[in-house]
Amino acid sequence: MTKQLGIALMGTGRMAHVYGPKISAHPGLSLEVVYNPRRSSAETAAAQYGGRPVDDLDQMLADPRVDAVVIATPTDTHVDYILRVAQAGKPIYCEKPLDQTLARVDQALAALKETPVPFMLGFNRRFDPDNAALRAAVRAGEIGRVTMLMSWSREPAPPPIAYVRASGGYFVDATIHDIDLLCWIAGERPVEVQAAGSCMFDPEIGAEGDFDLTMTTLKMPSGALVHINNSRYCSYGFDQRLEALGDRGMLQTENHRDDPLVRWDGTRTVARAPLKHFFLERYDQSFYNALDEFHAAVTSGRAPSATAEDGRAALAIALACARSAKEGRAVAPDYG
Repeated sequence: MTKQLGIALMGTGRMAHVYGPKISAHPGLSLEVVYNPRRSSAETAAAQYGGRPVDDLDQMLADPRVDAVVIATPTDTHVDYILRVAQAGKPIYCEKPLDQTLARVDQALAALKETPVPFMLGFNRRFDPDNAALRAAVRAGEIGRVTMLMSWSREPAPPPIAYVRASGGYFVDATIHDIDLLCWIAGERPVEVQAAGSCMFDPEIGAEGDFDLTMTTLKMPSGALVHINNSRYCSYGFDQRLEALGDRGMLQTENHRDDPLVRWDGTRTVARAPLKHFFLERYDQSFYNALDEFHAAVTSGRAPSATAEDGRAALAIALACARSAKEGRAVAPDYG
């Protein structure tokens, strides 16, 4: 029989609306509380996917029905909530990133060391079946020694400028997903990074000093090279692909489509359905799988697989990429 965990979901924004239905659908998770300091927001969200609306943090943390907490609030609140939840002794699943600065991340790490509770960071792309299968094949030695890893991650349209202003910059907001995923696949972290950025689609993003088009190279200790290209605009949909090249072969993942068939007839040679629109559709299963990993780790007493230390490393690399793009030189990440 699946062991139940009572969950408090913190937040009622976009990511909370991703996690709410997944918590409710999981046989081992019971959504007990939806928290927002604005009670009306908590009530609206709870009406959609269950749980009791709560606007008092102390009340939420003292609730004996809450076994663990999912933090899906704005990034600048993550560390403060981690400190409070850890003090209450509750396991934590936190949406990425931990924070936008290494100093604040180090504060969270110190708190988690002082008050050890199970902690998992929401790098959901590790739990996408395609990405996980590629990593398993790499680790099984199917392509021999890895020499190159490549990631294409292109979005259908730029986000609202208000989002950009609060995002921490394109590398911290978006490239960090690719960084964590490719370091996880490679089993190593770069000794230096070289990145370049441009703004070709949304002048407002450029006016904020940010990029909407980037290319990044990570140099690994083994000598392997990792290439990441990101774009805030892609005319044909949400382009998400990986490639791993080794001295004995190559592995690739392909884009997802609503209709997987390839059609040939008298009017067309090859016709395929458009790509999945955005991350909510393309990575839908990965969010459920990430919560499943959190449940399995907490109930079995082992550490979750995506750690706070992984989050710090990914942020350090992303910040080094941002610095490299602005200064036009190779930069070594600050691993502390």
